[in-house]
Amino acid sequence: MAVTINDIKKLRDMTGAGLSDCKKALIEAENDMDKAMELIRKRGQAIAAKREDRNAAQGISIGKSVGDFAAIVALKCETDFVAKNEKFVTLAKNILEAAVAARAKNVDEVNALTIDGKNVPEAITALSGITGEKMELGAYECLEAPATVCYNHFNGMLAAIVAFNKELDGEVAKGIAMQVASMNPIKATRDQIPQETIDNELRLAIDKTKAEQVQKAVEVALKKAGFNAYYCATEEHQEEAVRKGYMTEEQLAEAKKIMADTAAAKEANMPEQMIQNIAQGRLNKFYQENVLMEQVYEAGENKETVAQFLAKSDKELKAIDLKRVNLNVD
Repeated sequence: MAVTINDIKKLRDMTGAGLSDCKKALIEAENDMDKAMELIRKRGQAIAAKREDRNAAQGISIGKSVGDFAAIVALKCETDFVAKNEKFVTLAKNILEAAVAARAKNVDEVNALTIDGKNVPEAITALSGITGEKMELGAYECLEAPATVCYNHFNGMLAAIVAFNKELDGEVAKGIAMQVASMNPIKATRDQIPQETIDNELRLAIDKTKAEQVQKAVEVALKKAGFNAYYCATEEHQEEAVRKGYMTEEQLAEAKKIMADTAAAKEANMPEQMIQNIAQGRLNKFYQENVLMEQVYEAGENKETVAQFLAKSDKELKAIDLKRVNLNVD
């Protein structure tokens, strides 16, 4: 029996494969639709396997909120062209819809969901075979709370969800989700930041503060001895100063001794309380830049924080958690 155009179109509608691939499959399967579908599925798996080592750096990151539950799905592919493909976008949306409906808690639960008769990995592999590109579920994040909100950035590569401790106005919630998308906070509240991160930031702040105190002392000592601190700042500057006659070798040696002696003396007699105070100030700045509730609300007035902005709606209202998935990262 000859393969008809209607059969080819039917197989394409069922599989999403190209017309020529559907025709070849039907001919090989002798017009058996089930066998033809299986051939296309196996060819798709073979194509996907061959491209397993390719880099899937494009895709779509999309989120959805349904009251007390919100989720983000990131479906990745190799090129921007496929990322904008209707079937690719539809698959990402279908995975997200299924995940939200099931209130999936993790990637394993998402992978167990069924999309058009296939589990999620099978559905992704099938589309990968059709497009000829590697595809993968790049990320899945979810939040459950008394109230949630989602913001999908217009470029399709970034989505953010935020959880709140109680119900709130939709526009207020959207503004906070946009804040998460644009300002990329690490956590919603200070107490959610891992102690290891805090300890590391404080250590860096202390080291930087001590280095600055030593540098200031060295610069004062050089100036007092009649040397230009700029010419002594680095080996490159020192070599340039000697080469251009700004300093003799003997003067450079003297300047180096002053620098070494001053640095050693300052390090041995560091004002510890002052160092701790300055470092704590730097740690507070870290919180202000990386904790959602302590960030300056970008859409607000008078440099108010997110916490202050929310308090204007309800003094008890707080953002309690957040997730952000951005595929547009080098």
